[in-house]
Amino acid sequence: MLQIDNTIISLDILEKEFICDISICKGDCCVQGDSGAPLEEDEILYLEENYEKIKPYLTERGKKAIKKHGVWFTDSEGEKVTTLINNKECAFIVFDNGIAKCGIELAYNNNDINFLKPISCHLYPIRVKEYSDFSAVNYNTWDICASAVRFGRYKGVKVYEFLKEPLIRKFGQQWYKELEIAAEHFKNKNEG
Repeated sequence: MLQIDNTIISLDILEKEFICDISICKGDCCVQGDSGAPLEEDEILYLEENYEKIKPYLTERGKKAIKKHGVWFTDSEGEKVTTLINNKECAFIVFDNGIAKCGIELAYNNNDINFLKPISCHLYPIRVKEYSDFSAVNYNTWDICASAVRFGRYKGVKVYEFLKEPLIRKFGQQWYKELEIAAEHFKNKNEG
């Protein structure tokens, strides 16, 4: 484990390789699982206030789920997460040639909203768990990402390198610079 400010970071983020290739996985992380995408309080407010701008990008099934349950719910672990369709896929996804894409991100890309998508989605496969005194930053692995692990290994790209933009979005530029320094230190230590 590594500590930067009030974050405790799994060394897997520095040591493991990962590059998502959506053409292979088809965005399955938005379809499978036992919960929705974790949401921060300000993200819930944003989604509630801007839902009408996002709505045109969603499927009928997604719209029905959101109409019935709202944009979020509290899951079995007490986390606020995006609403699901039939307890499976995220209500905000749409399919394009068999690939799951985010309706929120589509609205953002068309300049209808100024919010890319929930940070938990942008950071995936990193998951952040908030505690009273610190944030735990962990690498979440499961078999649907096996192709991303292989591709990352082939290209030699570490998890933290692949997720540079969302890590900076979540923790800031200075935090990321410190993470890079730590990664270089661990690399030199392991090679030496």
